[in-house]
Amino acid sequence: MEQGSFSYHLNVPVVIGQVRTANMPIDVVIMRKTAKEGELPIFIECKSAGDFTNTNKRRKEEATKIDQLKKTYGNDIEFILFLCGYFDSGYLGYEAAEGIDWIWEHRIEDFLKAGI
Repeated sequence: MEQGSFSYHLNVPVVIGQVRTANMPIDVVIMRKTAKEGELPIFIECKSAGDFTNTNKRRKEEATKIDQLKKTYGNDIEFILFLCGYFDSGYLGYEAAEGIDWIWEHRIEDFLKAGI
């Protein structure tokens, strides 16, 4: 990707198992304006929850995504959740334990801290 570019709903190829590859849909992919040649973009998953019930059912999805991204592109990938709605400490703790950070939709200015 070019510096300063972005894409919505980008299919990112990932390795599954030892040989097979698949396309993983990522909600938003952003390449920093300051990115150097060969640097990876930031991968952002947008999650919305109207109550606490469904979030705990879905929390493993993000853990699987970051695991497959790391196996394919290395441990230096940046994977951020963009959250709107009801996410309790159990969900957030699970994601944090997987090395996943998040930004709340009511604090969108926090993307500036991520260099975007």
